[in-house]
Amino acid sequence: MDEPTLRSLVADVAEGRLSRRVFVRRMVALGLTAPLAGTMLAAGAGAAEAPVPAPARYEPTKAGGGGPLKLLFWQGPTLLNPHFAIGTKDQEACRIFYEPLAAWDDDGHLVPVLAAAIPTAGNGAVAADGRSVVWTLKPGVTWHDGQPVTADDLVFTWLYAKDPATAATTIGSYRDITVEKVDDLTVRLRFPRPTPFWADAFVGLPGCVLPRHLFADYAGAKSRDAPANLHPVGTGPYSFVEFRPGDMLRGTRYEAYHRPGRPFFDTIEVKGGGDAVSAARAVLQAGEYDFAWNLQVEDEVLKRLEEGGKGRVDLVYGGNLEFILLNPTDPDTEVDGERSSVATRHFAFSDPAVRRAVDLLIDRRAVGQFIYGRTGRVTDNVINGPAPFVSPNTRFAFDIAQANALLDAAGWARGADGIRAKDGRRLKLVFQTSTNAPRQKTQAIIKQAAAKAGIEMELKSVTSSVFFSSDPANPDTYSHFYADMEMYTANALQPDPSFWMLQYLSGECAQKANKWQGRNIARWRNADYDALYAAAATELDPVKRAALFIRMNDLVVADNVLPLLHRAKVSAAVSALRAPPSGWDNDLWSLPDWWKAT
Repeated sequence: MDEPTLRSLVADVAEGRLSRRVFVRRMVALGLTAPLAGTMLAAGAGAAEAPVPAPARYEPTKAGGGGPLKLLFWQGPTLLNPHFAIGTKDQEACRIFYEPLAAWDDDGHLVPVLAAAIPTAGNGAVAADGRSVVWTLKPGVTWHDGQPVTADDLVFTWLYAKDPATAATTIGSYRDITVEKVDDLTVRLRFPRPTPFWADAFVGLPGCVLPRHLFADYAGAKSRDAPANLHPVGTGPYSFVEFRPGDMLRGTRYEAYHRPGRPFFDTIEVKGGGDAVSAARAVLQAGEYDFAWNLQVEDEVLKRLEEGGKGRVDLVYGGNLEFILLNPTDPDTEVDGERSSVATRHFAFSDPAVRRAVDLLIDRRAVGQFIYGRTGRVTDNVINGPAPFVSPNTRFAFDIAQANALLDAAGWARGADGIRAKDGRRLKLVFQTSTNAPRQKTQAIIKQAAAKAGIEMELKSVTSSVFFSSDPANPDTYSHFYADMEMYTANALQPDPSFWMLQYLSGECAQKANKWQGRNIARWRNADYDALYAAAATELDPVKRAALFIRMNDLVVADNVLPLLHRAKVSAAVSALRAPPSGWDNDLWSLPDWWKAT
């Protein structure tokens, strides 16, 4: 689509000549994707009053009666505070009990959860200057202990998350805004500058609201001591029963849930442990569980298991990315008790020739074709959707000869053992990831190619429950990044790339000072990137804003991140289970709408 056409369509919506739904249809017809409406229009491009998309078909006529819902998470959750959750396993578990004001459906549209309605320019809740938005709670919503949910809880959640002493993973969504109580059910969010994407705070996983009456005494430095961190009291469809971190989580239907006729199931159980293949088998072949989450399993294995006939594999694409981070800091040097400190530089990756050589040694097409199949698309971008934000400028290649030539020219000479060295340092790299068959096979493919270029790689795999743990004392977590390279999937939890791209912002570095809770795991810092991000944060023109994100993408890909695959969210469900998916939110985003056909 050309720029004038896009501008014309946006203007038509802003001035009420075109409905949001028709806007989406026209975009699809022009080769774009539906999530653009949820990003550009809801982000402040001037959307008129928009109807809420119809929910997925839900047939039960009353709450309860569905028996137990059994979920299998081969990476068991370890905490139940959504503002401390780093890994997806913890984010999903928190969503059982806590809810945001709104969520993202599979088309990238906002749908209300705790909110009475979605703010729009048409209903007067979104300011024309992009500096404020008004949210109103549904009346009558209660916490699981019977206390009413009010605007005071929203104000408290803002204060809690934005306090650096709390060390919340969601601080980036709250620290720059002001939340004012308008009345008992209404708050106004004020932004210090024009803000094109206002649907961040209180939306999706970063938006889960906390009960003020239970957390008020545990804000700031006392945040980790709150009993509710392991014993949640939320507004969700299920109330807490039992939690054994890494092993078992149980809940029971909340009889006063704020949505009539929901939830269908009487109890919920999340079993942790095992591995992805056994989790898939337990659903697809044995039917022992209703749902298996995050199936990082070779596609050929999934296809064989599906032949068991008891379940199906569900695939949904959003913006999730499997990628490799190159450590720009030194994991072997300690500064003030901290390894991989931002005060250090990596001996090899400070050389752009080494970074480029490693990129050339990754056979992405082989990884995609022989390991991931339909569950991953080869990519050279960190932003893989919605379409207007995807860069056309990047290219990847697999070329061992070119990698050798680059290293030769940069002065990395081969020794007697074939391993290159420069200035007395051998080119030996520790490459870590979580324990998972596709990832270990990917590591092996890259190691084999690297050896042909004179690079020695030591492969390290860490148990997933440890690798993705939020434990600040555990040196093997991915957020500590005490290796030269590491590989994992980052999950896009909203269709706008603003929160996603925080993971490369200098001010978001994960480090000792913030208990390794920053979004920027690699500690990569780039002044040009920071300036582009700051510009995008206030750019109300959707076309110019998309161009800024494309330039950010290109900087990251050129300097630090090696994208591998645009990952599908892969799960298994028994044939009778109806579980509406979303590529832009948690797997459990619509848990109240889950049911079983008879």
